Amino acid sequence: MQTWVLATNNKGKLAELVALLPDKDLRPQGAFFQAEAEETGLSFIENAIIKARFAADKTGLPAIADDSGIEVNALNGQPGIYSARYAGVGSTDLDNLQKLLAELHDVDDDQRQASYYCAMVYVRHAQDPTPIIGLGRWQGQILRAPQGSGGFGYDPIFYLADYQCTAAQLAPELKNQISHRAQALAALVAQLV
Repeated sequence: MQTWVLATNNKGKLAELVALLPDKDLRPQGAFFQAEAEETGLSFIENAIIKARFAADKTGLPAIADDSGIEVNALNGQPGIYSARYAGVGSTDLDNLQKLLAELHDVDDDQRQASYYCAMVYVRHAQDPTPIIGLGRWQGQILRAPQGSGGFGYDPIFYLADYQCTAAQLAPELKNQISHRAQALAALVAQLV
C-alpha cells in the first residue's frame, strides 16, 4: 500500500480522504514534520499547489493539499484566500465571522450571495509538472446573525436555501457529501482512478 501525505493536520479532512481512498495509506503532515507552507499564491489553486509541493518536498512522498475559503459577491470576492485570517493574523473563526458581518452591515439581504470554494491538489512529487486539481463550489447567502453550532469558520452565517438552514445546522454526514470540500475531493478522486 502506497503512503501519501496529507498537507494538513485536520483530522476531519484526513477521515474524509481515507474513506474515499481506501487503497492508500494517508498520513497527516504532522506525522513527518511541523513546519507550515507559506501561502504566497493569489488563488486557492496556487496555495493548494504550494502546500502539496511543500509536503511532498519535506517527505519525499506523493501529497494531497487543499485551500478553501468563502467569497462574498458584495465584497468583490473577499475574504477569498484570506478567509482564515480575514480579521488579521492569529484571528479566530469568531473574529473572522464578526468582521464579515460588520463589512456586510449595510448590504441588503438580497445582495448577500456568497460561495465557499475549494481547490484540492495531488502531486506525485515536489516537482510534479502536472498536478491533478479538483475544484468545488458551494453557493449560499450570508445571514445577519449566526445560526447553529456545528461546522466551523463561516458555517453559522452561510445559509443554504435548498436546505432552509445554515451549514452549521446541517448534519455532518450531509455536509461531508455536499460541501465545497466534498465536491473538490470527489473531482480529484475521479481523476486519480
